[in-house]
Amino acid sequence: MNQMFQSFPSKKRIIPTFVILSSIPSMGNSSLAVRTVIFSMLGNVALAAVKFLTGIFGNSYALIADGIESVVDVFASVLVLFGLKYSSRPADENHPYGHGKAEPLITFLVVVFLVISAGTIAWQAYQHIITPHELPKPFTLIVLAVIIIWKEISFQVVMSRSKKLKSSPLKAEAWHHRSDAITSVAAFIGISIAIFGGEGFEKADDIAALFAVVFILFNCYKIFRPALGEVMDENNYEELTARIREISLTVPGIKGTEKCYIRKAGMEYHVDLHALVDGKLTVTEGHDISHQLKDTLCKVIPELGNVLIHIEPV
Repeated sequence: MNQMFQSFPSKKRIIPTFVILSSIPSMGNSSLAVRTVIFSMLGNVALAAVKFLTGIFGNSYALIADGIESVVDVFASVLVLFGLKYSSRPADENHPYGHGKAEPLITFLVVVFLVISAGTIAWQAYQHIITPHELPKPFTLIVLAVIIIWKEISFQVVMSRSKKLKSSPLKAEAWHHRSDAITSVAAFIGISIAIFGGEGFEKADDIAALFAVVFILFNCYKIFRPALGEVMDENNYEELTARIREISLTVPGIKGTEKCYIRKAGMEYHVDLHALVDGKLTVTEGHDISHQLKDTLCKVIPELGNVLIHIEPV
C-alpha cells in the first residue's frame, strides 16, 4: 500500500511525512526584475514626452498616438512593479505556496491597458483620417528613427531578463517595448509616404497608426495566453519534467519516477513527484531518500519552489 509522509508545521506538533516543502523566493531575482521594470518605466516617461512634443510641433498624429501608448505603458509598468513586489513576498500561513500567482493577474491588467491604448489610437486615427490636416514635418523621421532603435534595445534587454527569471509580467513588459517599436516603424513609414507623396497623402500618417493597432492587439493575445495557463496550473513544462526525472535517477535509492506535475507561480515552479523505491525499505529509509531527492532537486534546479515527494514501492 502506497505511503505518504508529510512534514507540515503545526502549533502543537510536527508530523513526519514524505511531503517535502521548500519555498523561499530568490531576492536576487526579485531585485533584478524590479530594476528592469524601473528601467522600462523611466524610458517610457522620457519617450512619451518626446513623442508628444514631436507629434504636436511636427503635425504627426502617428507620433501623438505613439505617445499615448507610452503613457499607458508607464501605468502598466507601475502595475508590473507592484505585482513583482507583491509576488516576491515569502510564504505565510494563508499563502503556503507564496504569492507568485499575483504575477499573471497583473499581466491580465497590463493586457487590458494595452487593449485600451489600442482602442484609443484607433479612434483618434479615424478622427484624423476624416479631418483634413497638414503634412507632418520632416524632422519627425529623425526622432522616430532614434525611438525605434531605443525601443528595440529595450525589448531585447527586458525579454532576456524575462527568460532568465521566468517572469510573465516582464515578458509582457518586453512586448510593450516591441509593440512600441512596431508602432513607431508604422509611423515612420506613414510619415515618409505623407512627406514624399506631398499633398493628398496626409492620411498615410494616420492609416499607419491603424496598422499599428492590429499588431498591438495580436501581441495582447500572445501575452495573455501564457498568463492564463499559469493561473489555470497548466502542466506543459516538458523540458523541466524531463530534467527532474533525469536528476532523480542520480539519487541513490531512487529506482524511477512516475507522475510529475508542475505548476508555475511567479518565478518559481512547484512540483509534485512520485518516486519509486525498493518496497522492502523501512519507513525511515524511505523518508531519508525522499529528503535527499528533494535536496538534490532544489540544489540543481534553484527555481523550484515547493517540492512534494510521494514514495511508491517497487
